[in-house]
Amino acid sequence: MKVKVGDRLEGGQIYATLPETPIIEHRLMVHPELSGVVTKVMPDGDYKLFDTVVVIKDNEGTEHNLTLCQKWPIRTSRPVKNRLTSSVPLITGQRVIDTLFPIAKGGTAAIPGGFGTGKTMTQHQLAKWCDADIIIYVGCGERGNEMSQVLEEFSELIDPKSQRPMTDRTVLIANTSNMPVAAREASIYTGITLGEYYRDMGYHVAMMADSTSRWAEALREISGRLEEMPAEEGFPAYLPSRLAEFYERGGRADVLSGGEGSVTLIGAVSPQGSDFSEPVTQNTKRFTRCFWALDKALAYSRHYPAINWMQSYSEYFNDLDPWFKENLGEDFVEYRNRISALLQEESSLMEIVKLIGSDVLPDDQKLVIETARVIRVGFLQQNAFHADDTFVPLEKQKLMMKTILHLYKKAKEIVAKEIPLSKVLNLGLFDKLTKMKYDIPNSKPEMFDDYIKEIDEKLASLLK
Repeated sequence: MKVKVGDRLEGGQIYATLPETPIIEHRLMVHPELSGVVTKVMPDGDYKLFDTVVVIKDNEGTEHNLTLCQKWPIRTSRPVKNRLTSSVPLITGQRVIDTLFPIAKGGTAAIPGGFGTGKTMTQHQLAKWCDADIIIYVGCGERGNEMSQVLEEFSELIDPKSQRPMTDRTVLIANTSNMPVAAREASIYTGITLGEYYRDMGYHVAMMADSTSRWAEALREISGRLEEMPAEEGFPAYLPSRLAEFYERGGRADVLSGGEGSVTLIGAVSPQGSDFSEPVTQNTKRFTRCFWALDKALAYSRHYPAINWMQSYSEYFNDLDPWFKENLGEDFVEYRNRISALLQEESSLMEIVKLIGSDVLPDDQKLVIETARVIRVGFLQQNAFHADDTFVPLEKQKLMMKTILHLYKKAKEIVAKEIPLSKVLNLGLFDKLTKMKYDIPNSKPEMFDDYIKEIDEKLASLLK
């Protein structure tokens, strides 16, 4: 118990705590719309869910019993003291996300992709490794075996922060494709309300909605049964406003209980036939600030996460760059911009290569294509089953970019002196860098200095 008789309690204040799991403390809060003076407090001990532990009297003299739970309508957002800007990144350990398309704590992101592109696997990776305190995973209209896989995997996986099973900080909401349509429609709201509840306790929550397309289909089915006028592709006319209401409930805030909490929303979208012009994907783009577009061609070539770097974007750069500069140095943002520019340049060059072949390109443009290959295979592609590659700290991500760009800069100088690019490629440096994600453990960043030294020495030998 955290209060005594005579204390005045306002809405959202904590009156008791209890261990929910070995790593999560459940904080019992006064209903946000209730306040009053404590008239009775029960002693510490064991209680059931609906047992009264505190009694408060409001200003009208009415007594209210406070129990170990709280009722709240799932379609109504819970109040906060003050909403904060999105200035702290949600660190996921996935290079393509943290470096090229970062998301903020309290941010919103969409993962659209056709069947088999890895939406669920990408969300699993984020759920396992992102630095949120609590994960809420909503399986809305998904296959039952996927939910059972999550349950099995998370119970076996050890949380890196607490060394406890992941299930100790994960809430699973299962509304599989064979469940009633009304339950599927409500599942997303159940998840976000739980997220807000834990946010109000002062936790950082990440919610994975898999998938919002199935939720929209349930909405369409209910709308059809109500004989409402259909809009585009049979979806109800209020689909955009419902999506907006859902994504706007994310955010970082000063909470009523004191302290800070956040709810980060990551929604998978399953457009039929990978058609990103369909209504759910297009409306989701309007209300989210991160768009991680999954590419069928990348997935089929075993490039995971299959996030297409040309179609994806993040609008959080301006908010998060001060944090990156303060914690990782000015050069982190510079490296990211140069990596992005090389990928853009490669995309343009590949259009020429498709038409007339690569032989006609000058050596400096061939060098761009070779460097971009190292970025794609050695940096953006990540192995979820490799101990060092499944989660990569930001410091290592920065050093990997630095090493790749150092090789590009030095090789460009060599090519400018009219030494053939083939001689540079024969040194094997490019192939070595594609494997550095496996060869350099996360705990030994000093090994990057040896790589840079080797690059300098081998390229210098070509000038002799």
